[in-house]
Amino acid sequence: MALLIGTRDGVFRSSDGQLDEVENVLDAGNTLRVRAIDSHGVFAATNEGLYRSTDDGKSWTNLNVPREEVYSVTVSPDSERLYAGTHPAHLYVSVDDGETWSECDGLQDLPSREDWHTPRHRNEAHVRSLDTHADAPERVIAGIEVGGVHVSEDEGETWTERSAGVQNDVHHVLVSDAETYIAACGDGLYRTRDAGQSWTRLDGNVDHRYFREAFAVDGRLYAAAARGPPGTWQGETGADAALFESTDGGETLESIPYPGEPEEFVLAWTAQDDRVLAGTNEGQVIARENDDWQSLGTVPASIRSLAGI
Repeated sequence: MALLIGTRDGVFRSSDGQLDEVENVLDAGNTLRVRAIDSHGVFAATNEGLYRSTDDGKSWTNLNVPREEVYSVTVSPDSERLYAGTHPAHLYVSVDDGETWSECDGLQDLPSREDWHTPRHRNEAHVRSLDTHADAPERVIAGIEVGGVHVSEDEGETWTERSAGVQNDVHHVLVSDAETYIAACGDGLYRTRDAGQSWTRLDGNVDHRYFREAFAVDGRLYAAAARGPPGTWQGETGADAALFESTDGGETLESIPYPGEPEEFVLAWTAQDDRVLAGTNEGQVIARENDDWQSLGTVPASIRSLAGI
């Protein structure tokens, strides 16, 4: 089993999943998302385009999305539509497996669209998170940084805002089932059980507020947070981060020790060989083994995303 590691310096590949041998297999700059999707291969959403590999990450092809900076990718449950979210915040769909693309213009018609911007991202926003679920086959869920959560019920044609009650600096939306999502935001961790119609904040009893991504497997929820955004990750405590686990869907978050704490912040998650893997802003990959976290090694760049294949 191989491990693909999306970093600020492209994609690295570990052939054994242990980081004993690591190779830089895609030199495409900042790689926001690596994602394995059944029957479609592995995708890398990068600042230089959306790439796909059909040989477990050994070689890559640029799919030529109309905008170069791609932040997110997903596929419809019937595998007929491939979606790519970009910076600035636009959404594109392909119905011929990435050969050609058309824009989902309806995303631009949302009432809040003119407010999607922040100085730290060139006064623009991006579609940071995209997902679908088999139990709602025509639904697409988009998380915008900075712009909130939005849902389409017709394969991306038209959209409704689902941001009331959730902080609008959305880094990732974990889709647990057709109705239950967890949004990791720049100020908090939130859950909805009605497809975004309402949200509940989950981090009220912890001291950390800056979340990047949540992950769930085998009934356990994982999330990590820093006390502030990247500009504050300096000094002796670095990111001053914490790693949390929950066995009740986020109702309670238990702080768990891990290699590199508190200086290193976990930004990425995946599962492989019945274990959970996480990647940090300092390039370290850690694994949960025997109810404990162990270091597997490092890559020479900050980790943005992981995919076990």
